[in-house]
Amino acid sequence: MSESSTGNERRHTAETAESMAHVRYEIDRLDRILVGLLQERQSFMNAAARIKGSRSIVHDRARIEDVVTKVLAESERQGLSPAIAEPVWRTLIDRCIAYEFEAFDALKPGLDKA
Repeated sequence: MSESSTGNERRHTAETAESMAHVRYEIDRLDRILVGLLQERQSFMNAAARIKGSRSIVHDRARIEDVVTKVLAESERQGLSPAIAEPVWRTLIDRCIAYEFEAFDALKPGLDKA
């Protein structure tokens, strides 16, 4: 399926948008792309749940901080406000961990359950 047939064809930049309709079109287009990227990220939570041998390692504080540090560095490089990036990623990570616990429990019922 081509980009134009999915409604994901870019028509404007922030500099060329001249109406709220232009802005809303691009935001809606970006939201569709973000949903696809988040679904892909979620699929790796399923992989992690399958690969990890213990429920106790699903929540990994060091890895969380590593991800946030990398995201903040990339945000600075790309010009994304850290006031947006950090809380968005911390929430994303939190929800992904909750999802991974559910996936782990579904794949390995009773394993490591307290």
